[in-house]
Parts: sequence; C-alpha cells; structure tokens
Amino acid sequence: MYFCNLKIKNMHFISEELEQYVEQHSQQEPELLVQLFRETHQKVLQPRMLSGHFQGRVLSMLSKIIAPKTILEIGTYTGYAALCLAEGLTKNGILHTIDIKEELVAIQKKYFDLSPWKNQIKPHLGNALEIIPTLNTTFDLVFIDADKENYIHYFNLIVPMMNPGGIILSDNVLWSGKVLEELNPKDTSTNILVAYNQIINQDPRVETVLLPIRDGLTVTRVL
Repeated sequence: MYFCNLKIKNMHFISEELEQYVEQHSQQEPELLVQLFRETHQKVLQPRMLSGHFQGRVLSMLSKIIAPKTILEIGTYTGYAALCLAEGLTKNGILHTIDIKEELVAIQKKYFDLSPWKNQIKPHLGNALEIIPTLNTTFDLVFIDADKENYIHYFNLIVPMMNPGGIILSDNVLWSGKVLEELNPKDTSTNILVAYNQIINQDPRVETVLLPIRDGLTVTRVL
C-alpha cells in the first residue's frame, strides 16, 4: 500500500540511508570494479546506467549459484555487469556481451583485459537482434539491460536458445516507478516495459519473480 503513494526519484525505492546500510552489509566489490565505477563516472555520459555495488553483488551471487557455462549479456555499457556475471562462470565458460555503442569499446576492453576472464569474455559490437542468432549456442544465464523498446523482442528471441532451467535477468523493469503511473501513449519505453512485465509473468514457458532491487530486476526461469 505504501508503494503506491511513494515519491520515487532516481531509482531510490528505499531511503539512501537504508541503501548505504545494505551496501555496507553486502560483500565488497573487487578493486577492479571500484576502478571501473570511478572511471565510468569520470569519463562516460549517464553513469547511473552502471549496475553499481549492490546490484553488481546480486548479479555475481546469482551467477555463482547458477554456475553457467554460457552467459549472454545484452547491453554491455562499460562492462561492470559483465565482470560481475563472469565471476560465476565455469572454468571453460564463455560470456557473450553485446553493445551498439562504439565509443564504449575502449573502456570495455581495458577492464576485460585486466580481469581474470579476459579470454572468456567475448564482446560484440552491433545490433543485438542481428548478432544473437549468429552465436550458435544455448545459454544458462542471460542478462537483458539494453534498449527497453526491444525487451519483448529480446525475450522472444532468447527463450528458444535457453537451456532447461536457464535464468533470464531483466533490468530496469520498474523504470523509476513509471510502471505505476498513468500511461502516456507517447512514452514508448514505459508502455513496452508494462507489457513486458505482463508477458513474462504469464508466458507458460517460464516462471518469474520481480525483485525491487535498484530499478527493478526480474528473475525468470525457463522451464
């Protein structure tokens, strides 16, 4: 009941003091990610898009629990989430990560090459809807964190490529609380996210739980 009346700003669903408490009582991020976080905020536009400490540790923990052989990330940004997800890869596992922004390639490569998974992370530059069908593999874990307008397309493309029991993580599904507001027909992203949340909750091929982590993180298990 409180949630419906909550004034939501900049993805804060709980007080900043509670967020700090949560971070202080969660596993610390590796030093490499601290450096990447700092450089992203210094040099890249819209640094709030970066997963950050707490969500990064959630991604790391989920990946370690799943122990995936193959991971797909849609939306690399500067590579923070990819490095978190890579922490759970099996010894010979592979992580494919896709982004369309060429200007981010240098910072991605810098930190991927500094990581223990430099030979296991395979970055791709271009349109994810075109690249994914060319990968010729199946996935144990997928993280969708790209253009919201294509979330439904990504989901429908990915589900047949998932291994049974595989997990699809979808970020920003609460969209700073806009999913609760009266829909504006011109706000394409919000309208699609509202539809997306309904689709993945009703699709008989999967089971889904939506977690109020940061800007909303959906965990979807493929049956």
